[in-house]
Amino acid sequence: MPPAALVSFTQASPDQPIINFYLDANKVNAYPLNYGENLDYFQAFAGKRTANFYNAGTSNTILSDTVTFNPNAIYSLFLTGTTTKPEMVVVKDTLNRPAAGKATIRFINLSPDAPAVSLAVQGGVVLATNQAYKQHSSFAAVTGNATYTFEVRQGTTNTVLATLPGITINSGFVYTIWFHGLVNNTSNNDKLAADISTNAYYY
Repeated sequence: MPPAALVSFTQASPDQPIINFYLDANKVNAYPLNYGENLDYFQAFAGKRTANFYNAGTSNTILSDTVTFNPNAIYSLFLTGTTTKPEMVVVKDTLNRPAAGKATIRFINLSPDAPAVSLAVQGGVVLATNQAYKQHSSFAAVTGNATYTFEVRQGTTNTVLATLPGITINSGFVYTIWFHGLVNNTSNNDKLAADISTNAYYY
């Protein structure tokens, strides 16, 4: 087999209809992807690739952009922005094993019209500070095997824009919390929200 990278994908563009995702001419998803859905890590040939996003069931191109994958590297890829300005965000992942009894959490701001935001544990520590659109934090350690409520706050204020309640965080796991949606939303489907994905786990 030629050298490959590992790539995950999240559809974080709030007002897009269902999509299909291709790398070059190779379709990645087995089923059309709705807003908020993601694909776990899959193998992708290394080198310069073209990421193509289409409206499912049509040949209408949402976005076509290039990305370079290094051999044996790990990436998270996001479709974000809006139908009028779709964008792709690529993050190189460093999935180190958390310390004993700990988990690690990264935060990324994928809301195209929100201000810079911070991620905090309700009643506890701030895990990421002032992340502008498309910016992400490094992985921060938290105590594992515990349940948390996370808050996405405007800037460095206590104004809560989205809440992720009652999330059980397991020891040895590596997570990404992603903030998405629109301040100027037109429905509950595209309002500001936060979700969590598992990147890796170690036993």
